[in-house]
Amino acid sequence: MSKVLYINSSVRNSGSLSRQLSGEFVAKLAAQGASVVERDLAVQPVPHLTEEVMGAFFAPAEQRSAQAAAAVQLSDTLVDELLAADVLVLAAPMYNFSVPSTLKAWIDHVARAGRTFQYTATGPVGLATGKKAVIFTASGGVYSAGPGAAYDYLSTYLRTALGFIGITDIEFVQAEGVAMGEEAVASAIAKGRASIEALAA
Repeated sequence: MSKVLYINSSVRNSGSLSRQLSGEFVAKLAAQGASVVERDLAVQPVPHLTEEVMGAFFAPAEQRSAQAAAAVQLSDTLVDELLAADVLVLAAPMYNFSVPSTLKAWIDHVARAGRTFQYTATGPVGLATGKKAVIFTASGGVYSAGPGAAYDYLSTYLRTALGFIGITDIEFVQAEGVAMGEEAVASAIAKGRASIEALAA
C-alpha cells in the first residue's frame, strides 16, 4: 500500500482550483488503497524559521539541550512524514509569481542537512529519494509558455528545492489562465481532471 503525503498551501477554502484538483487526485489514490497523511498549511501553518530553530538544526542530536530538542521537534516530525511517503502531493497556487509563504516555510523545515540531504566531497546529495511528487498549481495568467514563462518562479523553485533533497520524479498539473473568464476556468478544470485520470491510472 502506497503512502501519500498531501501538503495543501492554498489560503482559500472555496474557489481554489489547486485545492479542488489536488483533493480529487488524493481521493482517487485513497480509493485505490493508499494511506494519506494531510497537512493543510492554511489551517495549521508551519512557523517560519527562527534563530533558535536554525541553531538546533546544526547541533548534533545528542548534544542538543532540552530547549533545542523541543525547538526542532516539529521539523523532525515533518521530515519523518516526508521520508515515510511514497508520493508527495503539493497544492501550490501561484502567489506573486512564486509559492505561498507557508509552503516555503514547510520546505525550510524539511530541507535538513543530515536528514534529507548530505554534503559530500563531490557536492550535496539528496536523501529523500525514491518518491514521486505531483504538484497542483493554479494561476490567473499563463506562465508555462509564452511571455509569462519568465515570471514563473513557482515551478522552477519547486523543481530545484525538491530535486536538491532527492525528489526528481515530478509531475505538474497546471490550472492556468483562470482569471480570464469562466470558459478558461472550465478548460483548466477539464485539463486538470484529464491529467488526474492519467496519473491515477
